[in-house]
Amino acid sequence: RTELALKEIMSSGGAEDDIPQAERKTVTDFCYLLDKSKQLFNGLRDLPQYGQKQWQSYFGRTFDVYTKLWKFQQQHRQVLDNRYGLKRWQIGEIASKIGQLYYHYYLRTSETSYLNEAFSFYSAIRQRSYYSQVNKEDRPELVVKKLRYYARFIVVCLLLNKMDVVKDLVKELSDEIEDYTHRFNTEDQVEWNLVLQEVAAFIEADPVMVLNDDNTIVITSNRLSETGAPLLEQGMIVGQLALADALIIGNCNNQVKFSELTIDMFRMLQALEREPMNLASQMSKPGMQESTEKPARRENPHKYLLYKPTFSQLYTFLAASFKELPANSVLLIYLSATGVFPSGRSDSEGPYDFGGVLTNSNRDIINGDAIHKRNQSYKEMHCLHPGDLYPFTRKPLFIIVDSSNSVAYKNFTNLFGQPLVCLLSPTAYPKALQDQSQRGSLFTLFLNNPLMAFLFVSGLSSMRRGLWEKCQDYLRKINRDIAQLLTHSRSIDQSFLQFFGDEFLRLLLTRFIFCSATMRMHKIFRETRNYPESYPQLPRDETVENPHLQKHILELASILDVRNVFLENTLDDY
Repeated sequence: RTELALKEIMSSGGAEDDIPQAERKTVTDFCYLLDKSKQLFNGLRDLPQYGQKQWQSYFGRTFDVYTKLWKFQQQHRQVLDNRYGLKRWQIGEIASKIGQLYYHYYLRTSETSYLNEAFSFYSAIRQRSYYSQVNKEDRPELVVKKLRYYARFIVVCLLLNKMDVVKDLVKELSDEIEDYTHRFNTEDQVEWNLVLQEVAAFIEADPVMVLNDDNTIVITSNRLSETGAPLLEQGMIVGQLALADALIIGNCNNQVKFSELTIDMFRMLQALEREPMNLASQMSKPGMQESTEKPARRENPHKYLLYKPTFSQLYTFLAASFKELPANSVLLIYLSATGVFPSGRSDSEGPYDFGGVLTNSNRDIINGDAIHKRNQSYKEMHCLHPGDLYPFTRKPLFIIVDSSNSVAYKNFTNLFGQPLVCLLSPTAYPKALQDQSQRGSLFTLFLNNPLMAFLFVSGLSSMRRGLWEKCQDYLRKINRDIAQLLTHSRSIDQSFLQFFGDEFLRLLLTRFIFCSATMRMHKIFRETRNYPESYPQLPRDETVENPHLQKHILELASILDVRNVFLENTLDDY
């Protein structure tokens, strides 16, 4: 392919003999690097999606070639313009591939700094207008490359909370789509318009706006910051386990999504990451550092993001995580999925008798479904039952279930004596609460951004920045007190304390207790199914119904002038 291209290029540039040997070599080398980079990039698709080690050397080689290619086209731009006819969109294409590499490296490692690198390459494409000439060429496939670049750039900006950039990109993408469909009359117009609708809904998913004095929206980040998790105080006896791996699973019908991320998955993945730090801006090769270089701080837990997985996909990833979990580490499973309820009556109360949460059904199991419909005594097939997770309780396991059938997981049994905790969402919300389920679950919002969730249940939809920051400070104080309640409790199950040494899990546990205490005090949350639950159960009087904590919640409500939303009589004994 390269030789053919070379002959065409050289002959179009005049007599072959007129071209100096050095310039001919430059074009040859460029074509070689371009071919090699495409070959390696396409090979990334064949790498296994799970398992953390097999892919690293391949990624390293791919980065290597792209680094050379990028530098090569910078150093020899003039020759490549004259002799090869290098177009600006081709440079944009290389930069876009490098952006994709960094993004995929982030997905594989959960290291947020790589998102910044992806952002800088995607930004350069836009600032330098690499794709601006594409619309002049009569080639729809080139325009599609440009549209895909926009969609990928939007995903990276969403993950970095750069909402102002997202809004600009959406406007530009909208104009590009209109131009594309007008010029080429293509069949994929509906699909591209759906992309626009999805991202618009995603941006508007937050139920509360925080406003600056000039009414511009404040972008709040919900990743773990230095001051995020309550610090462990002297004398707190907690375990030394560290969260090493997480499966984030989204399978809710009709929830806002963009790319393959539901809003719940998006919120939970941010709750399991630290604020990104900028890597050195030069293009470093991930995966190539010497193992002797220790990072200055703990890394983010590794994550798998599974959108609408089938049972076999979910189990494969779960088994891979379980197999690679280091010693003294925790595996977290987050399930945001539609509830599946048992279809027939069962005399027993085993781990397959309460239903569970939905897994995606592949069309090829139609026969199985037909049998299932005929015989009510069979269990639900496209469902992750509590019993399906039993084999994995041989190692420390932290489970969060956000579902209308989360209580199925209350009937867990700890077979192997390893630390095990399940945090379970309410199975229903009060009718009086405006239905937000499409814009993400309230329970997950409490785990990701507890103040925004508190404002929402208090009936507030916007807030000034100064007041927001004052409330955040107060919430940090509440979190510190919850941490003390947990570690001083005499009757709490040891599993909670064994997980409490990890910053991420500590924050999730304190937010869970804050969520539960808030709902129990709220005037319209009056049914048992409106409250979160846990396995093992928490001692209520020492945690979620503790008078000291209830007093704090009323104090927070007073700062916001919404005390009337909460019950006061719970404090009569205080």
